[in-house]
Amino acid sequence: MNSEQTAPRRKTGEFTGWHMLAIVFLFFGTIITVNGFLAFSAFTSWTGLVVQNSYVASQEFNDKLAASRAQAALNLDVQLTYRDGKLVFTLRDAQGDPVTLEDVSIALTRPIGITQDRTLNLDPQGDSYAVAEDLPAGVWNVVIHAGMPGHPDFNYRARLIVDVKPLPGS
Repeated sequence: MNSEQTAPRRKTGEFTGWHMLAIVFLFFGTIITVNGFLAFSAFTSWTGLVVQNSYVASQEFNDKLAASRAQAALNLDVQLTYRDGKLVFTLRDAQGDPVTLEDVSIALTRPIGITQDRTLNLDPQGDSYAVAEDLPAGVWNVVIHAGMPGHPDFNYRARLIVDVKPLPGS
C-alpha cells in the first residue's frame, strides 16, 4: 500500500475563494473607475469661475442693483429670436417704439462647459440688431450688453434653446 496522501481534487466549476476575490475586485474596481471618470469629467468641463474677483464684484453690487432697477422702470420689451442661423434682438420702449442702442454685444455660453462659448457683436438692421451665427442645437445662456444713451448700460440675461434640425424627409 502506498502511504502517500494526495490533496483532494477540486471539482470542475466549483466556486472558490479566488472566484469571490475576483468578483469583489471587479465590483469595486468598476465603481472606482466610473467615479474617477465622472470626477475627472466634472473637474475638466467647468471652470467654477463666476467672477474674476469676488471682492470687487461685491463692491459693485449696489451700483448694478440701481442700474437694474432703473432699467426695469423703463418697462422695455425685449425680443430675442434665432432662426435660420441668424440671431435677432429687438428692444422697444413702453410705447412700442424701437430703442436706439450702441455697441450691442451678446455673450453666448453653455450651461456646462466652456468650449463653445462665444461673444458676438450685433449690427443694427432696421429696428433690430442681428448677427449671423451657426449655433449648435441645445441650451444657451445669453447675456446682452449695450450702451443706452441717457440711461445706464442695458443688460439682459436669458436662456435660448436652439432646436435640433429635423432630418430630411421627416
